[in-house]
Amino acid sequence: MITYRTAGVDVEKGNRFVQEVKELVRSTFSPGVLTELGGFSGLFSLDLSGIDEPVLVATTDGVGTKLKIAQMVNCHETIGIDLVAMCANDLITYGARPLFFLDYFATGRLDLEQGKAIIAGIVEGCRQAHMALIAGETAEMPGVYEAGEYDLAGFAVGIVDRSKIIDPSRIEPGDRILGIPASGIHSNGYSLVRKVLLDMNAVDLTEYSTELSNTFACELLKPTRIYVDLVQELLGRYSIKGISHITGGGFPEKLGRILPEGCQALIDSRSWSILPIFRLIQTLGQISIEEMFRTFNMGIGMALVTDPQTGNSIVEQFKEIRPIGKILEGEKKVEILY
Repeated sequence: MITYRTAGVDVEKGNRFVQEVKELVRSTFSPGVLTELGGFSGLFSLDLSGIDEPVLVATTDGVGTKLKIAQMVNCHETIGIDLVAMCANDLITYGARPLFFLDYFATGRLDLEQGKAIIAGIVEGCRQAHMALIAGETAEMPGVYEAGEYDLAGFAVGIVDRSKIIDPSRIEPGDRILGIPASGIHSNGYSLVRKVLLDMNAVDLTEYSTELSNTFACELLKPTRIYVDLVQELLGRYSIKGISHITGGGFPEKLGRILPEGCQALIDSRSWSILPIFRLIQTLGQISIEEMFRTFNMGIGMALVTDPQTGNSIVEQFKEIRPIGKILEGEKKVEILY
C-alpha cells in the first residue's frame, strides 16, 4: 500500500526533528516571544519603551550556492550563521534593532543529524544578532532535491524609531567612507568561486593551501560576519549618514544603492589588504580586478558614510575600522582606484 512515507515524505521524522531541536531554538528566546516552536505561527510582543514612533523593518535572504560547498564536504555547522547574517546585516543598514527570525529549510530527504547541525548554526547566528528564532518550516521535497541536498531561506524583523532611521539622502560631497573588515567571502559570488576552483582547476576542497593557511573547505565555509553589536555601538555614539552591506554586486551596486543624486563615491582599494582568498581566485580564474570588485566584498563587509569629523573620531576609537574613500560631487556612481 502506498503512503506519504513511501512517496518520500516522513511526517513522523519531521515531527521528531522539531522536538529534538526545540530546546536549542528556545535558547534564543527573548521576553517578547509568546509561543513555543511547533505552532502555526510565532507570536512576538513588542516592547516599545523608549521608542516614540516605532517602525518595523523586514528582510529576507538566502545563502546562495555556498550551500553546495557545505554539501560537498558534509559540513553544515556554520551555514546557518550565514543565513542569519545575510538578513541581520541588511536590517542594521537602516539603524534597526533585530527582533526575531524565521527560517525555511527544504530538503530532498530529512537527515536528522544534518538538520540539527544546520539549526545549530541558525541558533548561533541568532544569538550573535540578538534575535529570537520564533518559527520555521522544514519541508521534505523528494524529486526537487537529491539526497543530501537542501536549500535555506531566512526572514528577519527589526525595529527602529522613525527619527533614528538611517537616511542616506543626507550624504553630501566631502563625506568620508569607512570600511569594516569582512571575515572572508561571506555568502556571495560562490557560483564564480565554484567555476574557478572546481570546474577550471579541479581543486580538492580538503587540500591544505599554504597561501590561505587553511584548507579550501574551511576557508570557503568561514561564516559571514554579523555586524549587529558593532553597528549598534556606533549608532549609539555617532551620527552616521549611510550604511551599506557589501554583498553581491560589491561596491558598485551596494554602495551605489545609498548614494543620492549628485554624489559620487570614490573607493581606494589600496587602503586595505585584499584577503588572500580573493587574490587566489583572481589568479586561478584570470579574472579582471574590475570583475572581482563587481562580484565580491574584497575584504570589506560593511561601509559607513559619515562627515569628516565623525569619520576621524570613529577611526581613532575603533582600530579595525579604516577610511577607504570619500564622497565627491558628480554622477551617482562608484569609482574604484586600484
